[in-house]
Amino acid sequence: MKKLLLAAMLAPLFTQAQWNVNLFGGFANYFGDLQSSPYTTQQAHLAFGAGIQYDLNPHFSLLSNLTYGKVGASDAYSTKADLRARNLSFLTNIGEWNLLAEYNLLDLRSHKITPYVFAGVAVYHFNPYAYDSTGKKVYLRPLSTEGEGLPQYPNSKPYALTQLAIPFGGGIKFRVSDRITLAYEIGLRKLFTDYLDDVSGRYADEATLLAAKGPEAVEMAYRGNEIKGGSGYPPAGTVRGDPKRKDWYYMSGLRVTIALNNSAAVAHRRNKGILDCPKKVY
Repeated sequence: MKKLLLAAMLAPLFTQAQWNVNLFGGFANYFGDLQSSPYTTQQAHLAFGAGIQYDLNPHFSLLSNLTYGKVGASDAYSTKADLRARNLSFLTNIGEWNLLAEYNLLDLRSHKITPYVFAGVAVYHFNPYAYDSTGKKVYLRPLSTEGEGLPQYPNSKPYALTQLAIPFGGGIKFRVSDRITLAYEIGLRKLFTDYLDDVSGRYADEATLLAAKGPEAVEMAYRGNEIKGGSGYPPAGTVRGDPKRKDWYYMSGLRVTIALNNSAAVAHRRNKGILDCPKKVY
């Protein structure tokens, strides 16, 4: 009896609500110590995702998505000579799960196009790596390139690879049909770490890093000696990054929303006499 009562209570939620599937494809990039442009497609990588959407009403929706992308950058592309001389680079895959609230400025049941905004919370995982001078893939966090976790640097703690972020952004939607909506959006992620790129503060002492983590750590901490005319390892305490400016990543692209239950939208448009297709005449 309790199960029947629960089913009766939940039935309107699934029969009257507007449930949708979202599919996303585009590119991902980042803003940080190796990429000074707040928004650029330079050195961008592909991103894609999928999720579900529940429309509370024609303006407000709740979304949950799984998204995967890759970000990276190299000093070799910098416009600043001192950064090109540093010669650092990184890549990282990013897996993200988010919960978002979304607001449409216009009712798509009676409009073809509407701007929209969204914001929420996300959990993401990253693990920065680079390729050494021989082409070998090297994960950077275990090397403590800035002395993270070493007793000589008690104020520099190892960074977590799974963290929280605040996603927000917006875009514009176009109603293709009563069941399909196409959107272009830009979504930013405010992070609480400066180590997405494994660069944040100052250079650790070369001898200390060598003794604690080995020659590979020294090699990946500073790579200016790999380029023509490059200098040797900088003195301990030399500025390596900017810890006051946290890293960001962002994703831009197309989102396709497919309605699983659109009877309410069709009924609304029929009552208003604004269905896209004329009624069949027999």
